[in-house]
Amino acid sequence: MQLLKRAGLPNGVINMIPGPGSKVGDPVLRHPELAGVHFTGSTEVFQTMWQTIGENIKHYGCYPRIVGETGGKDFIFAHPSANIPALVTALVRGAFEYQGQKCSAASRAYIPRSIWPRVKKMLLAQIDSIAMGDVMDFRNFMSAVIDKAAFESIKSYINYAKRSPYAKILIGGRCNDRVGYFIEPTVILTTRPDFRTMREEIFGPVLTIYVYRDSRLERTMELCNTTSPYALTGAIFAEDRAAIVEMTRALRDAAGNFYINDKPTGAVVGQQPFGGSRASGTNDKAGSLLNMIRWTSPRTIKETFCPPHNYRYPYMAGE
Repeated sequence: MQLLKRAGLPNGVINMIPGPGSKVGDPVLRHPELAGVHFTGSTEVFQTMWQTIGENIKHYGCYPRIVGETGGKDFIFAHPSANIPALVTALVRGAFEYQGQKCSAASRAYIPRSIWPRVKKMLLAQIDSIAMGDVMDFRNFMSAVIDKAAFESIKSYINYAKRSPYAKILIGGRCNDRVGYFIEPTVILTTRPDFRTMREEIFGPVLTIYVYRDSRLERTMELCNTTSPYALTGAIFAEDRAAIVEMTRALRDAAGNFYINDKPTGAVVGQQPFGGSRASGTNDKAGSLLNMIRWTSPRTIKETFCPPHNYRYPYMAGE
């Protein structure tokens, strides 16, 4: 806000009202002059906001525009022809940068059996070298998660995986809240593509991997497309150009932001318009002309220079 004011934006064009949603959001959502909502946050909260607007629709002076960018269960899908060092780097950066606390963070991965031994060896070695600590020390790749509530939620998913006969912790899994809320980068290997940590958003440094048979590529892509209700970001890794074309087609509805041979996170505003559909939001692509038009109210003008002077049309003259 200070930067906007210094840039010359007049007072009142944008107003900032800080506070909890219960004290700020609810009065705004019920105000008769509400024109629209542009929300970034959880799917559950956005659905509640939409419900509130619907319940109050008769009280508004106009129909509010509703735009939301919500959760994600973002994937990395590898083809047998994938470049393994590039794939592993994407898994590490995509899942563990910012402690996985990004709606676009890689949270599930599908790796073909033929390359899994090499991927596993390199992946565990890279994760083992990750330094955690104070963000002021730039040598640290990871730091603490945001607060106690996030810590407890992420920890509960890790503990669930530890107890399950369908999952195994390959690395990490330890949580420490003595000084800050630190959670190790954690990789879960599951034998079930519908395992809970393959479906639900965790919003933390937890990556779940499902290893598939190479011969079941098409079936596994279908699982990737349908297992989670989200469709925010996703990435594929392949060197085979025909495979890239086919995978892009098969997963066209699985992610609003789709990456080829890159991690599924890090979109730059103005370069990569961002957003997803399904439970991930309205996909109005923040950072693009599409989003700006969403907030305009178009007007069509017609001016007639030779208006008719009688209601009768020529065809009414008879035979």
